[in-house]
Amino acid sequence: MMGLLANLFARGEPALSEAKSRDAAAIAALHAASFRRGWSEDELERLLLDRRVVAHRAIGGRELSGFILSRMAAGEAEILSVAVAARWRGCGLARRLLDLHLRRLAGLGVGAVFLEVEDGNKPALRLYDRAGFRQVGRRPGYYQQRSAAPAAALVLRRDL
Repeated sequence: MMGLLANLFARGEPALSEAKSRDAAAIAALHAASFRRGWSEDELERLLLDRRVVAHRAIGGRELSGFILSRMAAGEAEILSVAVAARWRGCGLARRLLDLHLRRLAGLGVGAVFLEVEDGNKPALRLYDRAGFRQVGRRPGYYQQRSAAPAAALVLRRDL
């Protein structure tokens, strides 16, 4: 733990800001490193150019440390993806990104936020539970696994 804390102080806290289309390549690389099926740079650029999409990033030094993306529709939003670089996991960065993001969505008039998370993803479930999300649905067999049976997706909701 002390090594982790020393590392954090040596690097400084990542700065949080809105993500732009110029961040598409870095977000695509982090997404690919974080999920079984990564999104392409083109997919991400299209999302980041969409006026209904809200996106935030964390930059530590010159590197993308994390991001969060949502799409808004009819007074609601769906969190499409959240990822934090491996060296920043467990440091509270995802919580900082989520807090900023939820405040921005509330400021835009969003009343409820939804997301899907893989059942068994303990770090993500802990993050969302602490942020006030509650399970409102379950999709059995939603996430395909390479070496195991498909995992369920839990549908979570938080009112803002």
